[in-house]
Amino acid sequence: MDATGRLRLDATARYLQDAATDDVEETGWGAPEHLWVLRSIRIDVLAPCLDDGRVEISTWGSGFSALAAARRWSLEGDRGGRIEVDSVWIHLGPDARPARIGAGFDAYAEAAAGRSASTTLTLPHPPIDTPRTAWPLRVTDVDILGHVNNASYWHAVEHHLQQGGPDLRSAVRARLDYRHPLDLDEDVELAAFVDDDRYCLAFLGGGVVKAISAVEQLV
Repeated sequence: MDATGRLRLDATARYLQDAATDDVEETGWGAPEHLWVLRSIRIDVLAPCLDDGRVEISTWGSGFSALAAARRWSLEGDRGGRIEVDSVWIHLGPDARPARIGAGFDAYAEAAAGRSASTTLTLPHPPIDTPRTAWPLRVTDVDILGHVNNASYWHAVEHHLQQGGPDLRSAVRARLDYRHPLDLDEDVELAAFVDDDRYCLAFLGGGVVKAISAVEQLV
């Protein structure tokens, strides 16, 4: 939580990861035979968790295709907080290469009810002349695959939004598109820009856009 008691986006992301990991391990779709890499995520904070002491999380499969699966989460706080999340994950085999999902995905296929999972990314790249600032990485930012952990991106987003942007103590939609992995030895830069009413933050490594976030107020 932040200094005011609000459940931050990075903390939310860690809850989501833990719930997803527990789920795939229970169904036999977890590591080491199956690896999952986040492609995109949308976090709709419909009612921020401000005073909630406990959060209940539900998760289920909401769609799938040959190489990807969609996952939903619902978070309900004990004092009115409510967050709805949708995401798309790429399926990797034990060699960490994209692999067809194949047979045995029945538990998720039933919940998906025929819906597909799209891996198309839609968030815009920053304008060429957007100023950049360095973002030092830490050893604790890296996950089991050696890439920057999904939740770590939200650390930078939270820090950036303290300088201006949507009021995180009100309803917001926060999105992240992951284009390429970031590694610990990369010199990472952040590029902040505004697209319509969305406050965006691009993560660049070696001059290449690796990920893009966008946060906007929900009315």
